[in-house]
Amino acid sequence: MKSVWRIKPDCVQSGTPLGECATSDYDISILNLACSHSVRLLNGSSLCSGRLEVKSNQSWSSVCEADFDQQDAEVVCRELGCGPPSVLQGALYGEVEAPVWSKEFQCGGHESALLDCRSSGSARNSCSPGKAVGLTCSESDDVRLVGGTNYCEGMMELRHLGEWRTVSAFSWTLKDAAVVCKHLDCGSAVSVNSRLALLNRPAWWIKYDCVHVRSALKDCTASSSHDFILNITCSESVRLGGASRCAGTVELKHQGEWRPAIDYDLRKAAVVCEYLDCGSAVSASVNIWTVDLLFLL
Repeated sequence: MKSVWRIKPDCVQSGTPLGECATSDYDISILNLACSHSVRLLNGSSLCSGRLEVKSNQSWSSVCEADFDQQDAEVVCRELGCGPPSVLQGALYGEVEAPVWSKEFQCGGHESALLDCRSSGSARNSCSPGKAVGLTCSESDDVRLVGGTNYCEGMMELRHLGEWRTVSAFSWTLKDAAVVCKHLDCGSAVSVNSRLALLNRPAWWIKYDCVHVRSALKDCTASSSHDFILNITCSESVRLGGASRCAGTVELKHQGEWRPAIDYDLRKAAVVCEYLDCGSAVSASVNIWTVDLLFLL
């Protein structure tokens, strides 16, 4: 226990200078920050929206739409601490400004920073009008999955009272995890497990019986010193919209957009069944617009 300055998150978010938000206190916790130094979004309504610029050699450059896709956007939003990308559209936040980034990004979607992605030279030094990358990341997501191969799987972290912490929980079911997957627009829950790990730092505890009766995860949250880490894997690309996670209309996600699937039989349904860990396919009925599946657990 030592003397510290405690800064109230709600005070900082109101735009008040940090010095006016600090009060003397005693605590064992230390706040560590990691700031993005290589990407920024300009002219938007918040940190999580705007025209994309990338920093290299102490210079900020605009990015052309042709050199940037949905997976690149996922990485930028994650690097800025925002939720998944919701809108990717040229010139949404103004026209491109010189200089222009000269490489095409080739992100896999799982990287933690845009400059960690592979890239190829595009020999570009200008953009056509209306082709500057404009990006809007979701700000409503106070939850994220980290350490997986993409943003739809990994260790669960929650931002509460202005602070990101690992989520500590056990006895979660796929039904509980489905709330998180839906929150992240990641399809259905495929797996959920808790493991014991030495955190050496405070965590957020989520009461699993509260998850289904509250509209926000933060309403179910309390500070904790438990060492059970919660890992969740969401399907990312397929989900069923119905009364349960294993029955309903098949929807597929492609290029960031969910759409109903068509032309499904029991053989194809069995693939979805296995992917969602839902047992055997019982039926696959097709109506004029959608495919409905029922699985036998």
